[in-house]
Amino acid sequence: MTRHSTRQISDGLNDVIRELGLGKKIRQYEVIDLWKDVVGESIAAVTEAEYIAGGKLFVRVARPTWRNELVYLKQDLMEKLNTTLGDKIVTDIIFK
Repeated sequence: MTRHSTRQISDGLNDVIRELGLGKKIRQYEVIDLWKDVVGESIAAVTEAEYIAGGKLFVRVARPTWRNELVYLKQDLMEKLNTTLGDKIVTDIIFK
């Protein structure tokens, strides 16, 4: 497959995704993959991004003490995630 035909396929898929309105939904799933890289090692060691629905990211936290600390960092974490994605995808983080 040539570079030209690969680009055509990619462009075609992007057009279909855009026409179906799936772009933002797909971007939401990127948040799960980016979580550990964005929050850093110490937070990633005690959390797991489980799923996102309607812009709300649900994150499992290992200990209640960490959950309390993360509530104070919520705004910063949302800003980092959204900046990394280049769009306002995460509107809230629910620590559980």
